[in-house]
Amino acid sequence: MSFNKITIVGNLGRDPELRYTPQGSAVCSFSMATTEKRRDKNGEMADQTTWFKVTLWEKRAETASRYLTKGSQVYIEGRLRTEEWTDKDGKTRTSLEVLATEMQFIGTKGGGMPTSTGGDDSTFDNAPMPVNNAPAGDDDIPF
Repeated sequence: MSFNKITIVGNLGRDPELRYTPQGSAVCSFSMATTEKRRDKNGEMADQTTWFKVTLWEKRAETASRYLTKGSQVYIEGRLRTEEWTDKDGKTRTSLEVLATEMQFIGTKGGGMPTSTGGDDSTFDNAPMPVNNAPAGDDDIPF
């Protein structure tokens, strides 16, 4: 048995690009970064950022294109694939691509977004977007 599944939470590095195949299938791609803090050789805390290329298909692709922008935070599940290519200097390069099967928006940007695109995405076609304008105070934190 084999299993290939990745879960990442990060921020978009650029606006999503939506395009359509000749058969009419929607495909959306964007770059996404995850950042973690680690100690460097000198013992100082430093950010370590990993970049991923994310690809979504069909309704999820259209939903991502519609609601996500550069800097948006998003949860992605999918299959990880390593892609090798040659840059303009002739060097072999490697990038990580995630073929996304699930997506959830995190936080709000510009007033609100839907929170999930798991399952049937058709509920987002005409659904009102949630808006939370209340400032969060210490009393609002559940822990």
